[in-house]
Amino acid sequence: MAGTRDLVLDRRSASPRRRRPGRAVWLAAAGWLVINAVLMAVAGRHLPLHASELAEPPTAQKVIGTDLMYLEVFALMVVVHLLTRHRRVPDVATRAPERTRARAEVAATLGYGVAGMVGGFLLGRAFGWHAFSFHLDGMVIRTDQPVTIPETLSWALYNLIVFAVVPLIVFRRRYTSEQLSLTSSDRRADLVLIVVVLLIESAVQLAVAGSSSILGLPAHQALLGAPLTLVLGLAGTALPTMVFIYCILTPRYLKLTGSVPATVVLGGLTYATLHFFDGWTNFASPSDALVSVLYLFLFYTGPGMFKTFITIRSANAWTHLWAYHAIAPHTLLDTPMFVKIFGIR
Repeated sequence: MAGTRDLVLDRRSASPRRRRPGRAVWLAAAGWLVINAVLMAVAGRHLPLHASELAEPPTAQKVIGTDLMYLEVFALMVVVHLLTRHRRVPDVATRAPERTRARAEVAATLGYGVAGMVGGFLLGRAFGWHAFSFHLDGMVIRTDQPVTIPETLSWALYNLIVFAVVPLIVFRRRYTSEQLSLTSSDRRADLVLIVVVLLIESAVQLAVAGSSSILGLPAHQALLGAPLTLVLGLAGTALPTMVFIYCILTPRYLKLTGSVPATVVLGGLTYATLHFFDGWTNFASPSDALVSVLYLFLFYTGPGMFKTFITIRSANAWTHLWAYHAIAPHTLLDTPMFVKIFGIR
């Protein structure tokens, strides 16, 4: 059982099995610099993307604005570190199998994920909708492309089944809930962690979004739209993200790399990749496709890194979902969109 296998670590001391973080940190920094440089060189005066908030500002302004998001990500990591520095939590790496099997499970899971992404693309296009991604078209980044109720419900159901239900059934046959990081080693500490991060992230999101967020809705629309947004967001993106990356891949990444920084970066890159077909991307030409992919990684890797970090520090996959995903940003930012889709008046 996981409870007898987990190595309990004092976060004030380093695990002897961990590698030095230098290489992963330097590679991530180099990648960030390359992405910035190529975007500035290739995109032209404006990013050629299907969203006015991305395409209308000058390229340099939008890229630098996105870079600033990493300051918040790193600040939140510091907050999480301070809140967990005296905690004793299970070493997430011990929840993964031995290295050979862990490597095979990572390869199989990633291959399955690519197949699921392609399947979502084909299904969405077959019905004349947008390709299914980890965000419904218009979530977080607004587009002018209309979304229908059948598309919305199908997107949520597809992602829930393909990226959450099926992987959970498969891995639950071999691993316990504790080994999948679905239980808490300290509920009170996790609750404090969730509340603090959620309050900070909510304040930031509402301050940036202003009236385009839930704050811009009349009270009755907000009261009806927020629960609907929460449920659809949980089904379509939050639960699939939690199960696919943070229950399954994160412990195995940590087992294989022996490095928390490397695992955090890998978690961020995986999270970004799962948004490959987001509706604002543009693959009309090779240069547009390059800009879309590079901006995708610039925009999503940071949040994915933080989700990985808080999961490792708490050994609980639920903490990221409630602190930094389902409510902030999605319910706060996307309620106006779902109110419009469902015609809530």
